Amino acid sequence: MNDQISTHAPHDSGVPEHARDFGVTDRIVIITGAGQGIGREYARQFAAAGAVPIVADLNFEKAQSVVNEIEKVGGRGMAVKVDVGDKASVDKMAASVLEKYGRIDVLVNNASIFATLNKLPFDEIPLEEWELVMKVNITGTYLCAAAVAASMRSAGWGRIINISSDSVPRGAPNYLHYVTSKSAIIGMTNAMARELGPHGITVNAIRPGGVATEVDRASNPTVEARTRIQNAQCIPRGQLPEDMVGIVMFLSTQAAAFITGQTIACDGGYTHSS
Repeated sequence: MNDQISTHAPHDSGVPEHARDFGVTDRIVIITGAGQGIGREYARQFAAAGAVPIVADLNFEKAQSVVNEIEKVGGRGMAVKVDVGDKASVDKMAASVLEKYGRIDVLVNNASIFATLNKLPFDEIPLEEWELVMKVNITGTYLCAAAVAASMRSAGWGRIINISSDSVPRGAPNYLHYVTSKSAIIGMTNAMARELGPHGITVNAIRPGGVATEVDRASNPTVEARTRIQNAQCIPRGQLPEDMVGIVMFLSTQAAAFITGQTIACDGGYTHSS
């Protein structure tokens, strides 16, 4: 009887190397709204994995603080001031990254307006607030993707990751402007993936749940509401920024090259996709 167990080394497994490439080393990754909250955690973890996060935020001081934090532990990063709702500002951001690094590999469209919003019946939302949410959450995502598309097409490689919300399938009440904007992100992702797929660029959306961060909210949920949500999840605990890192980082890799036009829930099983 042969007690030896037959094993296959990676080089003879039949799986091509590119399909096993889960690394992000040296990738140039623009993360909008990365001066705080979930974006800050993306930047920190991409840097820890060897990538170069571009910490883009309307508040340059916060962005630079995140870069300082990264560099203090030996990582690399770059802080950029950007107003994602302003085309000139977005184009300037992309140009500055290309000037310094020569390429843009990944865009994480994280910037959005939510924490500052008060819960209101939809017919009481001020028009100015509605328009601002659409400008930042929808137009901002579009402008940033448009600003990096040419570089990614030229390289024949790119990853665009948009951020939607679990509020879309839930139809969360009293946040109609936010829910509408995050619903639009899903349609934008689907159409953009069709246009960019032939160029080696994938476009996907992530649908997070209620992530607890250091950023205070204008309408914080009660302890009872948080408990109710957690008990409705398959994984009954609060969601943290680090829970979002794995899926975003995976979609940024070569191994995810055949995944595009998808909206992936990352909410502990609070909602389900089929």
